[in-house]
Amino acid sequence: MNIDKYAKNFSFMNKRTALIIIFVALLIDQLSKIYIKTNFYYQESLEVFSWFKILFIENEGAAWGAKISDFIPISEKTSKLILSLFRLVAISGIGYWLWDSIKKQAPGVLIFSLTLIFSGAVGNIIDSLFYGLIFDESSTMHIASLFADEPYSGMFYGKVVDMFYFPLIDTVLPNWMPFVGGNHFRFFEPVFNVADFCISFGVFVLILFNKTAFSQED
Repeated sequence: MNIDKYAKNFSFMNKRTALIIIFVALLIDQLSKIYIKTNFYYQESLEVFSWFKILFIENEGAAWGAKISDFIPISEKTSKLILSLFRLVAISGIGYWLWDSIKKQAPGVLIFSLTLIFSGAVGNIIDSLFYGLIFDESSTMHIASLFADEPYSGMFYGKVVDMFYFPLIDTVLPNWMPFVGGNHFRFFEPVFNVADFCISFGVFVLILFNKTAFSQED
């Protein structure tokens, strides 16, 4: 089955459409984060369905909560600064790639994927750059305030807000299974946000339609 034949459905992508997608994605991402941050205690959970919960956590690191300081002997503050600066460089590169692809009239599926990835990257860097300046600390006893008098950190040191949690499978593995029998198993474990979804979906589309996306690339 040639999946790339469906890539023609992305022919609507152009500069104007890309800007609209970026604006809408950032708006939804930031509004959802601000709402969660100003209405939920830290680690507060709201069950929507048995397999879907709103769970407020904050991520100080990269994907899956990893930190540079977990691998290199540097302070967490230095690790956070390096990560924020790296994100800025990465966003600049992705932004240029997107602009250049639009300019060269690259395949619509490539422009669509890069638009989503860029939107998600910008959404999370906003948290890293500015949330430490405009919010006070969230805790299990305190709901954060927007434009607080005593913000919890400074520029480059903000925490990324996550809230979507899908424990689709939450069970104990049967005892007959070797090595893991009797252990608790949960899928899907990570908690994520709208920006994370944009990045993941953008990468998924890029991989799925890779032949068409890069058919005109050097």
